[in-house]
Amino acid sequence: MQKVILSQKKLITLLSGILIVVGYFSRFALGNVAVLEWALIIASVIGIAPIAVQAYQALKVKVVSIDVLVTIAVIGAFLIQNFEESAIVTFLFLFGHYLEQRTLNQTRSAIKELTEMAPEIALVQTDSGEFEEVDIDEVDEGDILLVKTGAKVPVDGTVLSGDGYINEASITGESVPVTKSKDSGVYAGTILENGTIQIRADRVGEETTFGKIIELVEEAQDSKSEAERFIDKFSKYYTPAVLLLSFVVWLISQDIELAITILVLGCPGALVIGVPVSNVAGIGNGARHGVLLKGSEVIHDFSRVDTIVFDKTGTLTVGNPSVAKKAVYGEESDEALNYLASVEKESDHPLAKAILEETKAAQIYPVEETEVVKGGGIVAQVGGHRVAVGNVALMDKEGIELSEKAKEDVQEAETSGNSLVLTAVDGELRVLMGIRDQVRPGVKDDLDQLKDLGVKNLVVLSGDNQGTVDVVASELGLTEAHGHMLPEDKSAHIEKLQKEGQIVAFVGDGVNDSPSLALADIGIAMGSGTDVAIETSDVVLMNSDFSRLPHALGLVKTTANNMIQNIAIAVGVVFVLLASVFFSDWMNMSIGMLVHEGSILVVIFNGMRLLKYRLRGSRKHEEVKHVKTA
Repeated sequence: MQKVILSQKKLITLLSGILIVVGYFSRFALGNVAVLEWALIIASVIGIAPIAVQAYQALKVKVVSIDVLVTIAVIGAFLIQNFEESAIVTFLFLFGHYLEQRTLNQTRSAIKELTEMAPEIALVQTDSGEFEEVDIDEVDEGDILLVKTGAKVPVDGTVLSGDGYINEASITGESVPVTKSKDSGVYAGTILENGTIQIRADRVGEETTFGKIIELVEEAQDSKSEAERFIDKFSKYYTPAVLLLSFVVWLISQDIELAITILVLGCPGALVIGVPVSNVAGIGNGARHGVLLKGSEVIHDFSRVDTIVFDKTGTLTVGNPSVAKKAVYGEESDEALNYLASVEKESDHPLAKAILEETKAAQIYPVEETEVVKGGGIVAQVGGHRVAVGNVALMDKEGIELSEKAKEDVQEAETSGNSLVLTAVDGELRVLMGIRDQVRPGVKDDLDQLKDLGVKNLVVLSGDNQGTVDVVASELGLTEAHGHMLPEDKSAHIEKLQKEGQIVAFVGDGVNDSPSLALADIGIAMGSGTDVAIETSDVVLMNSDFSRLPHALGLVKTTANNMIQNIAIAVGVVFVLLASVFFSDWMNMSIGMLVHEGSILVVIFNGMRLLKYRLRGSRKHEEVKHVKTA
């Protein structure tokens, strides 16, 4: 019976409203007081039913909820035959709850839009070589799928044949289509706007990047912040306190209507809903703009950050370095380059790609006994020779002496902002390469916006040489720059900043420097939708887009302020209502309930403003504006 009553709340609200309108029409248009009275009685009875059910369910778990207060108040009004108050209060409470749910659903529109983007069908290749339409749940890893123009990519996969343009807005937030061809990676939930491709399914269902994003946003929106947990505890004590106040007022005044009015006006509805709606709307806005915030607690901590520490390569820089300086020493330099290319072929470090591009004509030999020296480089056996590839520290560790010419080259390369890769063969330095990474376009403007948002310290920590780091720091106007930093050195520096009382965010790639991401008050991953980036940090900037960082910080600060505004509105309204009961003669139960429900809607609409938040003067916004003007 309880389920039936609760499932018909909308219908009950509608009937209650119709009965009230019919009753007052009979009274003022037809002069029939009896119809008014019976209409109000029926409206009170059916209106209190779902409220009383919810009150009963709350009391079963030992919670004195708002529904309990309203139920007691309405029953009291009914018993003293104030049917007008009982009918109007129940209708306003039910109608307010309806509007509340409707507007709350709108704040969850970001996750709803994401869910609707999820693919439902796929064209899977059968044993006969034909493609057959199947439900997405029937697709397995390794299946060959066909994606046609206008269709959603059903899985995370690799393009086997064909080419086309894919809209990856659901993953990266970017609406500009991306070209895909053989061996390109594709994401589930993205749309093939032009072309036809065949793909191999690498990850399916909830394991896809899209599935993980939906799961992350859902968890974030359902999580509770410290403020929400405080308000939940506060409500447990506040609601019984209102009951006690009402009882004391009745004992002193013997005015049952006054006591009942206090019950209605003291309901903390806006206080309970104000903070969650701000969190949900803030997280929804972030999801729409390629910023994944892992929960409402992250919003609170991130909004207070005053120091941001950056990894250099792939964060402040593009992460696609190239060789800017090359020097060879001694004889057999070509053979040394072959050894260098062979060793770097085994590495996935960003600098290795630049070296392989420079030495693409080199002969590749088998590499044996590879040893990775933490923070130094690689030592390996190649063709019977001991080959050491890495920085100056590795050369020192290997006991390799640098000639005066080599020292001059090292100094010059570092001063010019190059990262150094030295190659020694059998204890002799043979090759020096200076590799330079370009600063991300527009990153200085983004850093200036972070300063405008209240970030006092911008710090770069890098494993590169100090000269390289200093050049980047000088170009970008950073507060501090530290080079030759091992992962443990970065963690130690973050701990040092925290001990000084600074609230620290660390921005990295989500793969390297994971200790720093975990140790910082807020870990921010520059991730192109990768598993590691999504799972190891507090905030993910999709598509490794640095320009999303100022939007993210502005959003969390605005969201935190929005929560405070909602709390102030809720507490202020209750205070004014209760004060009006004692110090005015115009306040009654119906007016109080109307104002009370109005305050709930005010905090909801205030929270919903966050859905349209955009950082003023953001680079992306200005670019879009410029394009439209042109």
